[in-house]
Amino acid sequence: MSAIRSLRRAVARVAQPLYIRGTLLKERVKSGTTWNPLDDGYHQHPTDTYEQLRAKDPIHFSELTNAWVFTRYEDCDAILRDHKRFSNDSRNADVPANDTAANLNEARSILMIDQPDHTRMRSLVTRAFTPKAIEALRPRIEALVDDLLDDIDAQAASGRRHIDMLQALAVPLPITVIAEMLGVPPEDMPRFKEWSDKVARTLEPTITGPELAAADVANEELGRYFEGIIEQRRVEPRDDLISRLIEAEEAGDKLTHEELLVTLRLILIAGNETTTNLIGNGLLALLKHPDQLERLRREPELIESAVEELLRYDSAVQTNGRTALEDVEWDGHLIKRGQQVILLLGGANHDPEEFEHPEDLDITRGSKRHLSFGRGIHHCLGAPLARMEGQVAFSRLLARYETLRLSAEPRYKDHIVLRGLESLPVDVTPVHARVAATA
Repeated sequence: MSAIRSLRRAVARVAQPLYIRGTLLKERVKSGTTWNPLDDGYHQHPTDTYEQLRAKDPIHFSELTNAWVFTRYEDCDAILRDHKRFSNDSRNADVPANDTAANLNEARSILMIDQPDHTRMRSLVTRAFTPKAIEALRPRIEALVDDLLDDIDAQAASGRRHIDMLQALAVPLPITVIAEMLGVPPEDMPRFKEWSDKVARTLEPTITGPELAAADVANEELGRYFEGIIEQRRVEPRDDLISRLIEAEEAGDKLTHEELLVTLRLILIAGNETTTNLIGNGLLALLKHPDQLERLRREPELIESAVEELLRYDSAVQTNGRTALEDVEWDGHLIKRGQQVILLLGGANHDPEEFEHPEDLDITRGSKRHLSFGRGIHHCLGAPLARMEGQVAFSRLLARYETLRLSAEPRYKDHIVLRGLESLPVDVTPVHARVAATA
C-alpha cells in the first residue's frame, strides 16, 4: 500500500493535462510505451495496456508516478514472495509517508507491517478464516443468496426486468456476511456499509479532496461504533469475531487495543468491495461468454474451477505495491532503496508465459496460480470466504434463472487498485416463469 500512497501523490501532481502529456511523452521516448493509470481507456480495458507493457517494457519505470511497474507473472510472483527486500511498510526504508490519507485506515494493520508483528497479528485473525471455519458458514451464505434472489424474483414478477445485479446481489451479500461475522446488528447494516464504502475509497489514488474528507469522518464514526461494540462484548462476549479478538487483546502482548480497531477496519474493507467485484466482474465475464455460462449451467460441478478462472480473468484487485528495502538489481534494472514498485496483478494474470491463451475465458482451466489474492506473507486471508461466496452466488444464480442477459453495456469505475463496475444491468427470466407459462 505504500506504492498506492506514491500513486496518490503523483495524481495530485499531475492535475494539469499539459504536464501529463509531457511526462508521458518523455516516458514513451525512453521505453517505447507508457503507463497512464488516469486514462479512462485504461480503466475500461486495462489488458490492452498490460499487453503493450509486457511486450515492450515489462520492467517499466513510470515517469508519471516515479515508480517501477511490473506486468510479467514471474516478476510479480517473485516480488510478492520476497518480503525481505520488498516491504508493504515504507517506513522500513526510511521513506516519509507524508500523505494525509496514509494514516487513515492503514496504520499498523497487517497489510502495512512486516514480520514479526505481521505474523503475530495475522495468526489471531486467520483462525476465523480457515477452510473449515468458512465451510461452516456455507448454509448461512446459501440462505442469504436465496433471500436476495427471492427479492430479484419479486422485482421481475412486478414487471421490472432490468435488474442491477450489483445492488441486488453483489453488494449486499459480502457486506452482510462480514457484518454478521463481526457481530454487527442487522439494523446497523446501512450505516456500516456507508462507512465501509467511504473508507475503502482511500485505497484509490484517484480519491478527491471532498472524498478524502468524507472518508476521514467515516473513519472516525466507524471507530466510535467499533468502540461501542467492543465495550458491549467485554461485558457480554458472543460467538463472533470481535469477541474472539477481544480475548486476544486481553491476553496481554498478543494484540493491543489500537491493533484491534485497525484490524476490524481492515476486515470490513477487505471483506466487502473485493468480493462485490468478484461477483460483479465474474458475472459480466460469463454474460459476455454465453458458451461458458451455459456450460457452467449444464455442469455445475465445474463451479470451483469456474470461480478460479473468473478470479484470474478479471481480478477484483488489479494493482499491488511494495517499497524496496535495499538496492536491488532485477533483470538488469537497478531498483534503489526506497523506490516504489507497482505490481499490475491483472497483467500478471494475463501473461501468456504462465496461462495459455490468457484472453480466453475457460471455466475448466481452474488454475489457482493466479495472483488475484496476492502471494507470500500478505496472501489474502479472506480468500476461502471470497471463493465460497462466489461459488454459492454463481451456482444459485444459474440454477434460479433460465436466461441472464446484459440489458446495457456496463462501465468500470475510475479505480486503479480495486477493479469494479458502476452497475450491472441484467435481464432475467426465472426458471419457474417458463414452467408457469407452459403449464
